[in-house]
Amino acid sequence: MTRDVLLTCPLDCPDACRLKVTVAASEDPRTGQVTERMVKLTGDPAHPITRGFACVKTVHYPARANHPQRPLHPLRRVNPKTDPEPVFEQVTWAEALDDIAARLRTLLDTRGPQAILRYNYAGTMGLMEGSHVHALFRALGAPELDETICATAGTEAWSMGYGTRYSVDPVDVAHARLIVLWGINSLSTNSHLTPHLTAARKAGARIVCVDPYRNRTAAYADEHLKIRPGTDAALALGIMHELFAHGWTDERYIAQATTGVEDLRAAAQPWTPERTADVTGLDADTVRTFARAIGTTRPTYFRVGYGMTRHETGGTNLRAVTLLPALTGDWRYRGGGCSLSASGAFKLNRTRLGAAHLIRPGTPHVNMNELAGALRPEAGLGALVVYNTNPAVVAPDAGRVRAGLARDDLLVVVLEQAMTETARLADYVLPATTFAEHADLYTSYGHHFLGYNPAALPAPGEARPNSWVMQELGRRLGVTEPSVYWTIDELMAELLDTDHPHLAGITPERLRAEGSVRLNLPEEFLPYAHGAETPSGKVQFSPAPLYREPQATLTDDYPVRLLTPPAHHFLNSTYGLLDNLNHAEGDEPHVLVHPEDAARSRLADGGYALLQSEVGQVRRRVKVTDAAQPGTAVVEGTWWGLSAPDGTSINELTAQTLTDLGGGSTFHNTRVRLSPV
Repeated sequence: MTRDVLLTCPLDCPDACRLKVTVAASEDPRTGQVTERMVKLTGDPAHPITRGFACVKTVHYPARANHPQRPLHPLRRVNPKTDPEPVFEQVTWAEALDDIAARLRTLLDTRGPQAILRYNYAGTMGLMEGSHVHALFRALGAPELDETICATAGTEAWSMGYGTRYSVDPVDVAHARLIVLWGINSLSTNSHLTPHLTAARKAGARIVCVDPYRNRTAAYADEHLKIRPGTDAALALGIMHELFAHGWTDERYIAQATTGVEDLRAAAQPWTPERTADVTGLDADTVRTFARAIGTTRPTYFRVGYGMTRHETGGTNLRAVTLLPALTGDWRYRGGGCSLSASGAFKLNRTRLGAAHLIRPGTPHVNMNELAGALRPEAGLGALVVYNTNPAVVAPDAGRVRAGLARDDLLVVVLEQAMTETARLADYVLPATTFAEHADLYTSYGHHFLGYNPAALPAPGEARPNSWVMQELGRRLGVTEPSVYWTIDELMAELLDTDHPHLAGITPERLRAEGSVRLNLPEEFLPYAHGAETPSGKVQFSPAPLYREPQATLTDDYPVRLLTPPAHHFLNSTYGLLDNLNHAEGDEPHVLVHPEDAARSRLADGGYALLQSEVGQVRRRVKVTDAAQPGTAVVEGTWWGLSAPDGTSINELTAQTLTDLGGGSTFHNTRVRLSPV
């Protein structure tokens, strides 16, 4: 017997799909006990964003949820963390929680709350199991984790120009006549935008992709501008030079809705097509043609990604690009403007989400990109509680991260649905529920639908939601803060306790009944047509973005820039345990190398290369291809180290360097040398 349930996907993706999950029941002939599990997953055909299809990765989520190695009971480590293979014993929840709480209490009493750190990210985007569970640590007074690994450079850059992060509604993209996909492989990372791109193309739109290497989106586009990594701001300034020089700016919009245009004009003035071409690697005529298209085509739509922010000057890169539609006045047209994130439209009452009201002045902060440093013994941490992320694979300087996790004197507690490399280094692995097994509320950063999931399946084994674990620890630690113990219903009531017009008519009762509800926005949503939610009330061009050469320039010792963009069949490290998806990506991680670099380094197609950076080294199979450009190597996907030939994550090579804005990661800033193995 089967049944279908509609649920919102919890994963870190702008699509936040509404999924149709097929659940099958089976009866144990010996005991008569009936169990249920998800057996199939696709998109909700009635949802205007999801439109009946799920991405090539999440259709395989049932295999992940039912994986034979999924932890279903609390596990306690019984051998040293420095041993090659972990050995765990099954314990009861009471044993695990009592011991963890006792050790946390000792740390609190002897070293204070600064000795305890949470480490989390977007393994679930649920507001209960992903965000509100921070309440325990804030009630204890533990350090704040700055969640900077992905979006903060872009967030701060957008905020400087536009304030609140609003986005063009994806259904309006079909009205655009020029589409620029800049620093985003949208066919792999925002796949539900593709039908709207195709509709625009059928109506006559031209699609241009700006990206340092030829990926699926570049192949799909009408034109690919293979820009040098990290030179996005230079190209944007070069386009601005042409817009000003040829009178392609919308002077009426600039006068009414912006401020600081003279600063921007002065910044763009030196960036002739020839200088722009010299820095970006493009042809000067290509720069002129691209600028003319942007300047003379209405509406023009920019979809920008966080890829261009993964450099030292990443915030400036994105800020420069996102100001272009304000110069051309594209925000006044349906389908015109720019999309980075739609998250600002969800005007929920977040005052006490995650007990944010408990954050005390002077609370120490840890930037999550600097975890390797925070795990040094002299930094003083005694316990690390990890949930919704896999830092042994995804954090910069992963070798030192793993060494820190392996410390005998560090209590490592990991809440997980899979035996990740982080879980394998834990003292305790606590089995976590999946999105189908707990209730939660979801916003989106790619569209304007608020989603609610009930607990549609019983949790297998002894798996428990993150919130249950934190509440049980809170009770054992004597925490009395009420918000730590909120139910999902109490959290929903709190979040929707607002009179903002975007949420008018959206109640907890309606969300539970409908599951997915569009925000109360006008059908034609033009968020910056008349200004912005900034201190000036206008789009802010000043201070003007300025191109700056990276400090980590290429040298004879490190002559190649390494990029580590997403893979088509992966979503961060979530699906790294599925052999079929690893197979779809080539069975092991490959490094894409341009023929010139391969010849210079004596690398053979299909052979192995040693990649060395200032912080580490890895071994990867070589694919010689002009998809890369000279001086650039590309490794797609956050593979588990267990799937790599040398057992290492690609983040063995990446450093803790931070971006110019927002303290973000610089994964595309890594310089390496290549040699044959």
